[in-house]
Amino acid sequence: LVVSSMVGKDRIIFATKEDHETPSSAELVADDPDDPYEEQGLILPNGDINWNCPCLGGMASGPCGEQFKSAFSCFHYSTEEIKGSDCVDQFRAMQECMQKYPDLYPQEDENDDKSSKDLEAASVEASGAKEEKASS
Repeated sequence: LVVSSMVGKDRIIFATKEDHETPSSAELVADDPDDPYEEQGLILPNGDINWNCPCLGGMASGPCGEQFKSAFSCFHYSTEEIKGSDCVDQFRAMQECMQKYPDLYPQEDENDDKSSKDLEAASVEASGAKEEKASS
């Protein structure tokens, strides 16, 4: 006998000793190597970005998904000497979008993580390198 009750947001399930002694009826299905949706990793064999990769943490969807895709694509395909230095505008647009949704894209506390400052410094550095290269 399995009894389920809801308490707050958690679900509590009670199982008897007999439930644990009964063999599982779950069937394991072998992976299909021809499945086009099979997990391929971040970069597909043809070099394209796999937007469905769990490694992106859902960043490719949601209200700033298009800005993320634009910035990430620009960086991935960048051929600049300083990779991504031509992508400052795309990353700025992504960051501006994310600031509009602080509940979905929480900003790191400055004391805990300096990644947002690193991104900003890299953007400024890349922007400076781009301007310097253009003036040469």
